[in-house]
Amino acid sequence: MLALAAASSAPNAALPAVHSAAGDAHAGAEGAANALSGWISGAIAAPELSWAGWILGLPALAAIVCWVCAALRVKNKLPAIVTVAALGGAFGLTLALYFSYTGHYHSPVTVHLYDWMRFGWTAEGGSGAAFGSAEAFIADFGLYIDGLTLFWMLFVTGLGTLIALYASEYMESDVGGDYCRFFGSVSIFLLSMGCLVMGGNLALLYLGWEGVGVASYLLIGYYYGKPTAVAAAKKAFVMNRIGDLGLLVGIFLVWRHFGSIDFATIFKAVSQPVAADAHWSMGLIPFFLMLGAFGKSAQIPLFTWLPDAMEGPTPVSALIHAATMVTAGVYLIARMYPFFLLHPDALHTVAWIGGMTAFVAATIGLLQYDMKRVFAYSTVSQLGFMFLGLGVGTTFGAGYHVFTHAFFKALLFLASGAVMHGFAGQLDIRKISGLRNVPGFKIVSWTMFVGCLWLAAFPFSAGFFSKDEILYVAMTDPVHGSPVLAWIGLFTAFLTAYYTFRVWFRVCAGPVAFQPGEESHGHFHPHPPRVAINGVLAVLAIGAVLAGVPAYIAFFGGENWAEHMIGMSSAAQGVPSLGTSAAEHAGSAAHPTILGFDGHIAMFALSTIAGLAGLSLAWYFHLANRKAADSLKQSLLANPLVGWLPRALENKWYVDEIYDALFRKPMWAIGYVFAFVDKHLVDGTLVLGSGRLTAGLGRVFQPLYNGVLQGYAVTMAGGLGLILAWIVWAWMGGGGT
Repeated sequence: MLALAAASSAPNAALPAVHSAAGDAHAGAEGAANALSGWISGAIAAPELSWAGWILGLPALAAIVCWVCAALRVKNKLPAIVTVAALGGAFGLTLALYFSYTGHYHSPVTVHLYDWMRFGWTAEGGSGAAFGSAEAFIADFGLYIDGLTLFWMLFVTGLGTLIALYASEYMESDVGGDYCRFFGSVSIFLLSMGCLVMGGNLALLYLGWEGVGVASYLLIGYYYGKPTAVAAAKKAFVMNRIGDLGLLVGIFLVWRHFGSIDFATIFKAVSQPVAADAHWSMGLIPFFLMLGAFGKSAQIPLFTWLPDAMEGPTPVSALIHAATMVTAGVYLIARMYPFFLLHPDALHTVAWIGGMTAFVAATIGLLQYDMKRVFAYSTVSQLGFMFLGLGVGTTFGAGYHVFTHAFFKALLFLASGAVMHGFAGQLDIRKISGLRNVPGFKIVSWTMFVGCLWLAAFPFSAGFFSKDEILYVAMTDPVHGSPVLAWIGLFTAFLTAYYTFRVWFRVCAGPVAFQPGEESHGHFHPHPPRVAINGVLAVLAIGAVLAGVPAYIAFFGGENWAEHMIGMSSAAQGVPSLGTSAAEHAGSAAHPTILGFDGHIAMFALSTIAGLAGLSLAWYFHLANRKAADSLKQSLLANPLVGWLPRALENKWYVDEIYDALFRKPMWAIGYVFAFVDKHLVDGTLVLGSGRLTAGLGRVFQPLYNGVLQGYAVTMAGGLGLILAWIVWAWMGGGGT
């Protein structure tokens, strides 16, 4: 926190004049609004940057080439070469766009590529509809470029390229099989994420949002011969649809109230004071948007799909957890941050959901034995920290934690994949030990060590500074802060350090011992990774260290690059160094205190104690005295008062079982009821019943038309007799006149 505090002593930026219908205006925020207005509502057109469209075009071309290779049954590494080259080219273009934008522009820019969707209609009682009114819907294919766009795309394309390079070796056993399908899906994944981040309107964002959902379904279920992989893919797809519906409704409400879904237009509109008589549904916009974010970023209650996504290949796990899909929810709230001021409780809801998710996921990670699953729950937990940061008013803290987390989490998953690849699919941390002393696995072990230090928020690591910013603002911000959530976050940081080094001390330290996984056939020898895997791990370890450079520069009085980039965007309202602090508006001290000490120093000390305590506990139980951990677990299980706790943690708090009982089984029963009604009432009685009635009447009269001449004569005579009888009856009834 000291590093971040050097850039600005204010705990949080004031929020500008975006007033809710409930009157949650921040008095005296006009100065902040003027300071931020250029980054919220001052977008300009920049057709000269149209070449940036190739950042999306290159992954699209790679996907096409991969599917063509699949059709031609290519049996070499051409799909991997094309994908890595395309993603590397996209990263190069993103770098070029970064230097071009930061060197020449001082406000957001829009790049129109081509017309896409344009609808207009006549309202009832009106004479017509002009484009730009509430009776028109416009969504052109274009880009919206600001600091947040570039900040996200740099690590999305950079890490995406490294993960694809890693996968070129990791997936080589599938060359000639599904190799083309894998890299085609990876290209679609990165294309969709680019569309989501760079799109100039909410329709393009939603297109990319759905695209990463489809690509995740394809990649999680890549091993479609495994029932568990198929079930995990379906689970991810269905749970994300719940959140996606919320996002869709939120987009509709934005269009309904602001007449547009174009970012440049709606940010300009929302920066103006909202009328006191605004419709109540305007306040629902942030809640529907956050529902979409909770689904995509695996927050309570829609978090159980993400750990199961481990059924996909390890590069997919790294891609989903580090660079792309799960960061989309954080991006959505950061991008639409001004809209989260439309209701006074919106940010508080985000903060509490994030804080609770961080804690619950961390507790589950304590007693998982699958290495990738431990890191999967750590992803859910770290995403919770990011949402906590957004909710307490620091988009900078949340965004910077996304950035640092992307590097060390990709490193941890890919290191786990190298272990899995070398030990025939083995991931049980109880069955591998002393990896650092196994020939060929030193790079894997020590790069994983770097990733564990960063995840555990070891003092002065990049993960330490980014997480510390979130906790500091949560503890001290007078407007959105919550000391209760800050203390929960500190305890969660302690748990994180413990379960992270539980993995490393078990797997990489201690005596050499291992058992091969299920993929072993016959005599087994560990298979060490080669250049591509080791090279990517080394680059990611270096990248994880360099991700802390912005904080180190700020520590010595410079400007934090991440803070600067996020400050040049619609998320600027959550950047401490911009505007006038909420604390100053409230008349409070410039330097808040924690436990009677200077806030920055106290939070630094508390975070350090939490991290080192968790690491030390892991060292004792999982390296110095491993038998103590087993004895402790057995004693807890034998105690009738607390025995439920380790069982609940091992079974992930029974959340899946609860969802199964509350939702899946009732829906299954309702489905069978509807099937019965459809089969026996709708089809059996109404549809088929009317047909059977007609057929039955036909069979009654069928003997009258048997093709025999005498039968026809009898029928005619009978009919004539009936007619005469009716006439006589009618004549007699009329009095015989």
